Amino acid sequence: MTRQSRTSPAGSERSLHQAYDTALLDLDGVVYAGGEAIAHAAQSLAAARADGMHLAYVTNNALRTPEAVAEHLGELGIPTEAGEVITSAQAVARLISEQVEPGSKVLVIGGEGLRVALRERGLVPVDSADEEGLAAVVQGYGGPDLPWSRFAEASYAIHRGVPWYASNTDLTIPGARGIGPGNGAAVEVVRIATGAEPQVAGKPLPPMHRETVLRTGAERPLVVGDRLDTDIEGAFNGEVDSLLVLTGVTDGAQLLRAEPRHRPTYVDRDLRGLLTGQPEVVAQGEGFRCGGWTAVVTADALELSGEGDPIDGLRALCAAAWTQAGEGSCALDAGKALARIGL
Repeated sequence: MTRQSRTSPAGSERSLHQAYDTALLDLDGVVYAGGEAIAHAAQSLAAARADGMHLAYVTNNALRTPEAVAEHLGELGIPTEAGEVITSAQAVARLISEQVEPGSKVLVIGGEGLRVALRERGLVPVDSADEEGLAAVVQGYGGPDLPWSRFAEASYAIHRGVPWYASNTDLTIPGARGIGPGNGAAVEVVRIATGAEPQVAGKPLPPMHRETVLRTGAERPLVVGDRLDTDIEGAFNGEVDSLLVLTGVTDGAQLLRAEPRHRPTYVDRDLRGLLTGQPEVVAQGEGFRCGGWTAVVTADALELSGEGDPIDGLRALCAAAWTQAGEGSCALDAGKALARIGL
């Protein structure tokens, strides 16, 4: 089955941490949320590492440096080296460095992570659109307190013809109090003000996948994420397998409506899914069975019968929904079925 025609989550007799050599893990919504570790994350990652799996943390959040991210992960009980952290700041800095002269000045709209990544590529971060010889504008997540004046500074430079780059365009970011606006929302402000379009480096686009492969050397990578439109689509674009965990922004209803490029290889509740195999979803009569659950398509709805692990029910529903939708997005009502499994 090709990724382009995926119509159900895959099964795996081997545990995922043994079937793949490297886990490319998103951070926000997968490992932590709002600065606190997500339940079972630290223990699951420690067990996977102890059994030989390489761990790399791949984040679209360009605010913090890899050193700061690694330190934070250590505080959460996940020992991490800075070299195991790959950020969209690093990906966009490489992208810019390939298009401008060494030593060029780059206007930074964002945090320290962008500045450090630019310096690593031999570029000079600056704060004013009036800098002589300005070669680029780069925009990344700057935290909730980024002043509005920074967006104006970007707009001044872009209106003068300076090329514009963005680390990523995630519209939202999960936090301790809920879902807040991400860098993509800030990019929209500048886009509206200028009518311009940035070159984007982060997930799901190729520059981020290239940066990750270059830095990790992964041969059998498994992308692990919580977002369909960045993590899972990035895996699709990179032609590698993926695991969606339900600890972040994606819920069951969104997963059932996923179009082909947003359909993960595997689905699980949280990072404990790395340590187990994945049950097979099989066609049965007019429906699909996984574990003790069977999902079928009726005239205008998805229906679920049986009992067992709720995640198995969701996997069966995915097979029914994705098969019905084909290359499109399932529009059938799944509310009662999802309520039955609490998802």
